Amino acid sequence: MSDPISTRYGGAGPEGLLPLTPVMELMLRHRSVRRYQDRPLPEGLLEALVACGQSAATSSNMQAVSLVAVTDPARRQRFAKASSGQAFVAEAPVILCFVLDQSRAERVGAATGADLWALPLVDNFIAAATDAAILAQNILLAAQSAGLGGCYIGNLRNDPEFVARELALPPRAMVLFGMALGYEAPPETGIRPRLPQSVVLHREHYSTEGEAEALAAYDTVFAAHELAQGRPKDTWTARHKARYANVEYLDGRINLRAILKRMGFPLE
Repeated sequence: MSDPISTRYGGAGPEGLLPLTPVMELMLRHRSVRRYQDRPLPEGLLEALVACGQSAATSSNMQAVSLVAVTDPARRQRFAKASSGQAFVAEAPVILCFVLDQSRAERVGAATGADLWALPLVDNFIAAATDAAILAQNILLAAQSAGLGGCYIGNLRNDPEFVARELALPPRAMVLFGMALGYEAPPETGIRPRLPQSVVLHREHYSTEGEAEALAAYDTVFAAHELAQGRPKDTWTARHKARYANVEYLDGRINLRAILKRMGFPLE
Protein backbone atom coordinates (compact mmCIF):
# COMPACT_ATOMS: atom_id res chain seq x y z
CA MET A 1 0.00 0.00 0.00
CA SER A 2 1.34 3.44 -0.94
CA ASP A 3 2.34 6.00 1.65
CA PRO A 4 -0.87 7.94 2.43
CA ILE A 5 1.00 11.21 3.04
CA SER A 6 2.82 11.01 -0.28
CA THR A 7 -0.38 10.05 -2.09
CA ARG A 8 -2.31 12.95 -0.57
CA TYR A 9 0.25 15.43 -1.89
CA GLY A 10 0.75 13.81 -5.27
CA GLY A 11 4.10 12.27 -4.39
CA ALA A 12 5.76 15.18 -2.59
CA GLY A 13 4.44 15.34 0.96
CA PRO A 14 6.12 16.73 4.08
CA GLU A 15 8.86 14.58 5.58
CA GLY A 16 9.85 13.72 9.13
CA LEU A 17 6.33 13.12 10.39
CA LEU A 18 5.59 11.02 13.45
CA PRO A 19 4.06 7.56 12.82
CA LEU A 20 0.45 7.83 11.70
CA THR A 21 -2.42 6.49 13.76
CA PRO A 22 -5.13 4.36 12.06
CA VAL A 23 -7.50 7.33 12.25
CA MET A 24 -4.94 9.57 10.53
CA GLU A 25 -4.47 7.01 7.76
CA LEU A 26 -8.23 6.79 7.25
CA MET A 27 -8.48 10.56 7.00
CA LEU A 28 -5.60 10.77 4.55
CA ARG A 29 -7.30 8.26 2.24
CA HIS A 30 -10.49 10.29 1.92
CA ARG A 31 -12.00 10.25 -1.56
CA SER A 32 -15.20 11.70 -2.95
CA VAL A 33 -17.23 8.65 -4.02
CA ARG A 34 -19.63 9.21 -6.91
CA ARG A 35 -20.49 5.61 -7.89
CA TYR A 36 -22.65 3.47 -5.62
CA GLN A 37 -23.82 -0.12 -5.41
CA ASP A 38 -27.53 -0.81 -5.26
CA ARG A 39 -27.17 -1.85 -1.64
CA PRO A 40 -28.91 -0.31 1.37
CA LEU A 41 -27.18 0.60 4.59
CA PRO A 42 -27.45 -2.04 7.35
CA GLU A 43 -30.20 -1.48 9.90
CA GLY A 44 -29.01 0.81 12.68
CA LEU A 45 -25.91 2.15 10.89
CA LEU A 46 -27.47 5.51 10.02
CA GLU A 47 -28.43 6.12 13.63
CA ALA A 48 -24.90 5.23 14.77
CA LEU A 49 -23.44 7.68 12.23
CA VAL A 50 -25.76 10.44 13.44
CA ALA A 51 -24.68 9.76 17.04
CA CYS A 52 -21.07 10.23 15.89
CA GLY A 53 -22.07 13.45 14.17
CA GLN A 54 -23.82 14.78 17.25
CA SER A 55 -20.67 14.05 19.25
CA ALA A 56 -18.93 16.87 17.37
CA ALA A 57 -18.25 20.28 18.89
CA THR A 58 -21.12 22.75 18.69
CA SER A 59 -20.98 26.51 19.25
CA SER A 60 -22.31 27.35 22.74
CA ASN A 61 -24.05 23.94 22.65
CA MET A 62 -26.88 25.49 20.63
CA GLN A 63 -26.89 22.48 18.26
CA ALA A 64 -28.46 24.53 15.47
CA VAL A 65 -28.45 21.67 12.96
CA SER A 66 -31.07 19.14 11.86
CA LEU A 67 -30.73 16.21 9.47
CA VAL A 68 -33.15 14.83 6.91
CA ALA A 69 -32.32 11.39 5.50
CA VAL A 70 -33.68 10.86 1.99
CA THR A 71 -33.98 7.31 0.67
CA ASP A 72 -37.04 7.61 -1.60
CA PRO A 73 -35.82 6.93 -5.18
CA ALA A 74 -38.18 9.50 -6.73
CA ARG A 75 -37.04 12.25 -4.38
CA ARG A 76 -33.38 11.33 -4.93
CA GLN A 77 -34.01 11.64 -8.65
CA ARG A 78 -35.53 15.08 -8.20
CA PHE A 79 -32.59 16.12 -6.05
CA ALA A 80 -30.19 14.87 -8.72
CA LYS A 81 -31.93 17.05 -11.29
CA ALA A 82 -31.83 20.04 -8.94
CA SER A 83 -28.11 19.42 -8.28
CA SER A 84 -26.96 20.18 -11.82
CA GLY A 85 -27.97 16.71 -13.01
CA GLN A 86 -25.39 14.81 -10.95
CA ALA A 87 -26.31 11.14 -11.42
CA PHE A 88 -24.69 9.90 -8.20
CA VAL A 89 -27.26 11.85 -6.17
CA ALA A 90 -29.96 9.53 -7.49
CA GLU A 91 -27.79 6.40 -7.22
CA ALA A 92 -26.67 6.68 -3.57
CA PRO A 93 -28.98 4.74 -1.23
CA VAL A 94 -29.05 7.63 1.26
CA ILE A 95 -28.82 11.38 0.84
CA LEU A 96 -28.31 13.19 4.13
CA CYS A 97 -29.46 16.80 4.07
CA PHE A 98 -27.74 19.07 6.59
CA VAL A 99 -30.19 21.72 7.72
CA LEU A 100 -29.09 25.01 9.22
CA ASP A 101 -31.98 25.11 11.67
CA GLN A 102 -32.85 28.30 13.49
CA SER A 103 -36.53 27.37 13.51
CA ARG A 104 -36.04 25.16 16.56
CA ALA A 105 -34.53 28.06 18.51
CA GLU A 106 -37.45 30.23 17.45
CA ARG A 107 -39.89 27.62 18.79
CA VAL A 108 -37.94 27.37 22.06
CA GLY A 109 -38.08 31.16 22.39
CA ALA A 110 -41.82 31.18 21.86
CA ALA A 111 -42.35 28.32 24.32
CA THR A 112 -40.28 29.99 27.04
CA GLY A 113 -41.46 33.54 26.40
CA ALA A 114 -37.93 34.74 25.55
CA ASP A 115 -37.27 37.49 23.02
CA LEU A 116 -34.42 35.97 20.99
CA TRP A 117 -33.57 39.27 19.34
CA ALA A 118 -30.01 38.17 18.46
CA LEU A 119 -31.10 35.09 16.50
CA PRO A 120 -31.12 36.89 13.10
CA LEU A 121 -27.55 38.16 13.51
CA VAL A 122 -25.12 36.99 10.84
CA ASP A 123 -22.80 35.70 13.58
CA ASN A 124 -25.39 33.12 14.62
CA PHE A 125 -25.85 32.07 10.99
CA ILE A 126 -22.09 31.54 10.68
CA ALA A 127 -22.02 29.62 13.97
CA ALA A 128 -24.81 27.31 12.81
CA ALA A 129 -23.15 26.77 9.43
CA THR A 130 -19.91 25.90 11.22
CA ASP A 131 -21.77 23.43 13.44
CA ALA A 132 -23.24 21.76 10.36
CA ALA A 133 -19.85 21.39 8.69
CA ILE A 134 -18.20 19.91 11.80
CA LEU A 135 -21.10 17.53 12.38
CA ALA A 136 -21.06 16.44 8.75
CA GLN A 137 -17.35 15.67 8.72
CA ASN A 138 -17.76 13.54 11.84
CA ILE A 139 -20.48 11.57 10.07
CA LEU A 140 -18.42 11.10 6.92
CA LEU A 141 -15.35 9.93 8.81
CA ALA A 142 -17.46 7.47 10.81
CA ALA A 143 -19.09 6.25 7.60
CA GLN A 144 -15.71 5.69 5.95
CA SER A 145 -14.56 3.71 8.99
CA ALA A 146 -17.58 1.44 8.44
CA GLY A 147 -16.67 0.80 4.81
CA LEU A 148 -18.96 3.38 3.21
CA GLY A 149 -18.06 6.07 0.73
CA GLY A 150 -19.56 9.52 0.52
CA CYS A 151 -19.64 12.78 -1.37
CA TYR A 152 -20.81 16.23 -0.33
CA ILE A 153 -23.52 17.85 -2.47
CA GLY A 154 -23.10 21.61 -2.42
CA ASN A 155 -25.31 21.98 -5.49
CA LEU A 156 -28.41 21.52 -3.36
CA ARG A 157 -27.96 25.27 -2.80
CA ASN A 158 -28.79 25.86 -6.47
CA ASP A 159 -32.47 25.97 -5.51
CA PRO A 160 -32.78 25.94 -1.70
CA GLU A 161 -36.47 26.85 -1.80
CA PHE A 162 -37.25 23.77 -3.91
CA VAL A 163 -35.27 21.60 -1.49
CA ALA A 164 -37.08 23.18 1.47
CA ARG A 165 -40.45 22.38 -0.12
CA GLU A 166 -39.40 18.79 -0.80
CA LEU A 167 -38.42 18.32 2.84
CA ALA A 168 -41.28 20.38 4.32
CA LEU A 169 -38.82 22.66 6.11
CA PRO A 170 -40.23 25.48 8.22
CA PRO A 171 -39.10 29.11 7.84
CA ARG A 172 -35.62 29.76 9.28
CA ALA A 173 -34.43 26.33 8.12
CA MET A 174 -32.39 25.64 4.97
CA VAL A 175 -30.26 22.83 3.58
CA LEU A 176 -26.66 24.02 3.46
CA PHE A 177 -25.47 20.90 1.63
CA GLY A 178 -26.19 17.23 1.22
CA MET A 179 -24.09 14.10 1.56
CA ALA A 180 -24.44 10.98 -0.54
CA LEU A 181 -23.63 7.81 1.39
CA GLY A 182 -23.34 4.19 0.26
CA TYR A 183 -21.06 1.36 -0.75
CA GLU A 184 -18.75 2.31 -3.61
CA ALA A 185 -19.19 0.68 -7.01
CA PRO A 186 -16.11 0.17 -9.20
CA PRO A 187 -14.04 1.69 -10.59
CA GLU A 188 -12.75 3.44 -7.49
CA THR A 189 -11.95 7.13 -7.68
CA GLY A 190 -8.40 8.26 -7.01
CA ILE A 191 -7.16 10.38 -4.12
CA ARG A 192 -7.07 13.98 -5.29
CA PRO A 193 -3.82 15.74 -4.37
CA ARG A 194 -4.08 18.78 -2.12
CA LEU A 195 -2.15 22.03 -2.07
CA PRO A 196 1.38 21.76 -0.69
CA GLN A 197 1.72 22.69 2.95
CA SER A 198 4.10 25.49 2.03
CA VAL A 199 1.05 27.31 0.63
CA VAL A 200 -1.42 26.39 3.38
CA LEU A 201 0.56 26.21 6.62
CA HIS A 202 1.83 29.57 7.89
CA ARG A 203 3.91 30.03 11.03
CA GLU A 204 3.46 33.10 13.22
CA HIS A 205 2.30 35.27 10.30
CA TYR A 206 0.81 34.96 6.84
CA SER A 207 3.33 34.88 4.00
CA THR A 208 3.08 34.58 0.23
CA GLU A 209 6.79 33.95 -0.24
CA GLY A 210 7.31 31.12 -2.75
CA GLU A 211 3.58 30.79 -3.36
CA ALA A 212 3.68 31.35 -7.14
CA GLU A 213 6.33 28.67 -7.63
CA ALA A 214 4.54 26.20 -5.36
CA LEU A 215 1.24 26.73 -7.18
CA ALA A 216 2.88 26.20 -10.56
CA ALA A 217 4.28 22.88 -9.34
CA TYR A 218 0.89 21.94 -7.88
CA ASP A 219 -0.82 22.73 -11.20
CA THR A 220 1.35 20.07 -12.85
CA VAL A 221 0.52 17.47 -10.20
CA PHE A 222 -3.19 18.34 -10.24
CA ALA A 223 -3.49 18.23 -14.04
CA ALA A 224 -1.78 14.83 -14.18
CA HIS A 225 -4.22 13.46 -11.60
CA GLU A 226 -7.25 14.79 -13.46
CA LEU A 227 -6.05 13.25 -16.71
CA ALA A 228 -5.45 9.89 -14.99
CA GLN A 229 -9.04 9.98 -13.71
CA GLY A 230 -10.42 10.48 -17.22
CA ARG A 231 -11.25 14.12 -16.66
CA PRO A 232 -10.03 17.11 -18.71
CA LYS A 233 -6.38 18.02 -18.10
CA ASP A 234 -7.30 21.08 -16.08
CA THR A 235 -5.04 22.98 -13.70
CA TRP A 236 -6.05 24.01 -10.21
CA THR A 237 -5.45 27.72 -10.84
CA ALA A 238 -7.57 27.58 -14.01
CA ARG A 239 -10.47 26.26 -11.94
CA HIS A 240 -10.70 29.64 -10.20
CA LYS A 241 -12.12 31.28 -13.31
CA ALA A 242 -14.47 28.34 -13.88
CA ARG A 243 -15.79 28.55 -10.31
CA TYR A 244 -15.55 32.21 -9.27
CA ALA A 245 -16.20 33.95 -12.58
CA ASN A 246 -18.83 31.72 -14.18
CA VAL A 247 -22.52 32.54 -13.89
CA GLU A 248 -23.53 29.13 -15.27
CA TYR A 249 -21.57 27.32 -12.56
CA LEU A 250 -23.10 29.48 -9.83
CA ASP A 251 -26.56 28.68 -11.19
CA GLY A 252 -29.25 29.87 -8.73
CA ARG A 253 -26.69 30.50 -6.00
CA ILE A 254 -25.95 33.92 -7.46
CA ASN A 255 -29.25 35.02 -5.87
CA LEU A 256 -28.68 33.25 -2.55
CA ARG A 257 -28.78 36.33 -0.34
CA ALA A 258 -32.27 37.29 -1.55
CA ILE A 259 -33.40 33.65 -1.30
CA LEU A 260 -32.17 33.39 2.28
CA LYS A 261 -34.13 36.51 3.21
CA ARG A 262 -37.31 34.94 1.78
CA MET A 263 -36.58 31.80 3.81
CA GLY A 264 -36.47 33.74 7.07
CA PHE A 265 -32.77 34.66 7.33
CA PRO A 266 -32.40 38.47 7.28
CA LEU A 267 -28.70 38.14 8.22
CA GLU A 268 -28.61 41.39 10.16
